[in-house]
This record gives sequence, structure tokens and C-alpha cells, in this order.
Amino acid sequence: MSNSIVFTPPVTTDGLLSEAEKEDLYLKLIEQINKDFNFANEAIDLPLTIQPEELKSELHEKIYRLIQYKFAEYLNLLYIVDVPEDQVKKLDGSDIAELSKQVAFLVLKREWMKVWFRNKY
Repeated sequence: MSNSIVFTPPVTTDGLLSEAEKEDLYLKLIEQINKDFNFANEAIDLPLTIQPEELKSELHEKIYRLIQYKFAEYLNLLYIVDVPEDQVKKLDGSDIAELSKQVAFLVLKREWMKVWFRNKY
């Protein structure tokens, strides 16, 4: 009998953020987001006191601006965060606002996965 821990990513942004809070990893999630955005030279500088709704909004806004005005930097960010390319390709890019919201969720999900695994292992 193995002791394998299965990571099941939340299916919504709100679900993900509430799970991060529940597991006391919300601050680590913010730190991870700040770290990866800085590494991609696209600082987002989220304060550790940021509320989940604000975090969601800031992330969405930042990704929207990157898609709109700095596409190469946007692609670099996705690479650094390690968002699976196939997941991004499945998204409908016809509405930039909707696309950036979905990409923000993929970024959050990947960052959450990093934080969650680091905490478990």
C-alpha cells in the first residue's frame, strides 16, 4: 500500500484561492506569483495583505495588459510559470478580456501546484 498524495487542482479561481487559504498557503501562493513574475521581468508586486478578490483582479489585469501590449513578454511569463502550452492553445482567443481571465486561472493553477507540492514534500 503506497502513501501517494494526489494533487487535484481546483476548477475555479475562487475554489483555488479558498483552498489556498484553507491550507494556510495563501501567502506562499502570493510569494510564488511575485517571484515568477519578477523572474519574467514583469513585476506584479502583490502585497501579502491582498484579498483574494483583489488578487484575482490584479492578475487578470496584468495578463490582459501583457496580451494586449507586450505579447513576447506574455509568452515568456507563461514559459517561466510553466503553464502547459496545450491548455493555452485550447482557449478561445477571440475575446481578449475572456482569454486573459482564463489564462490568469491557468497561471494561478500552476503556481498553486508548485506551492502545494513544495508544502507536501
